[in-house]
Amino acid sequence: MKGTSILTWILIVCLSTVAVQSQYYSTSRPYDPVPEKVTDLRFFLHESLGGQNTTAVIIAQVNITSNNSTVPFGTLYVVDDLLQTGPEPNSEVIGNAQGLAVVAGINSTTAVTYFDLGFTTGELNGSSLSLFSRNPLVMSEREVSVVGGKGKFRMAKGFALLNPVVLNATTVIIEFNVTVVHY
Repeated sequence: MKGTSILTWILIVCLSTVAVQSQYYSTSRPYDPVPEKVTDLRFFLHESLGGQNTTAVIIAQVNITSNNSTVPFGTLYVVDDLLQTGPEPNSEVIGNAQGLAVVAGINSTTAVTYFDLGFTTGELNGSSLSLFSRNPLVMSEREVSVVGGKGKFRMAKGFALLNPVVLNATTVIIEFNVTVVHY
């Protein structure tokens, strides 16, 4: 019995020492400042809303009988749109935009969007930008936030100005002018 008590106290002291000495963070990390870079990008998002090559689909929609809007509140879309160098359908594909958009405005056509813009060609191949922002769909020019990135865009922050080029029942083409600050 006495041996068990001594062993218990030894274990308690050892465990408390381990807990005090182990930290999940480091307070002494070498600081080597890297200058920020600013990159300006211009490309076009091509979205198809119907037909054989649909790139945006409704995956959930609330059942509200009083809302007769063509894009009713509570509609959730998933997208896998092409990013191209121009507004023409045959312009060079440089990546894709994958993400979600939910119509979040009860009395307006405002969406909250999350897009990951993945680049698949050239110097930016393998890099991506993350956008997460309120997106007022009826405005002629919209601004959304760049909240992160990977590859050449690590620790990215910035904004994207979106200008609709084509908006109809089957096709959406949006010009993206993106300013990104990254390392």
